[in-house]
Amino acid sequence: MSRFAIGIVGGVIFGAVAVLSMLPMEFADKRAALTAAFLNRFAIGFAIGAAQLPWPGWLVGLTFGLLLSVPEAIITKAWVPIIGMGVFGGVVIGLAVSHWGLARAAA
Repeated sequence: MSRFAIGIVGGVIFGAVAVLSMLPMEFADKRAALTAAFLNRFAIGFAIGAAQLPWPGWLVGLTFGLLLSVPEAIITKAWVPIIGMGVFGGVVIGLAVSHWGLARAAA
């Protein structure tokens, strides 16, 4: 499977985990909160799968997980759970992409 496809699948799974973890919580606009959480976590997987950086997979995942989680953490002020989950999920997706992903053919 391509690196990009693994990133997409990883992002969908990561987004679903984020939404499931938030279901019991109360929000003023629950639909918006769940949608934003899904899209944020999906974007982490998307970016990791699309990136072509000369770094180890775990570092690519950590970087995108951190960078894409900080804005949400600033808004919600829930620093530890949002950044922690973003970094953890990013590292897992980064490792999966680097281990199982096939490089694109040169154009």
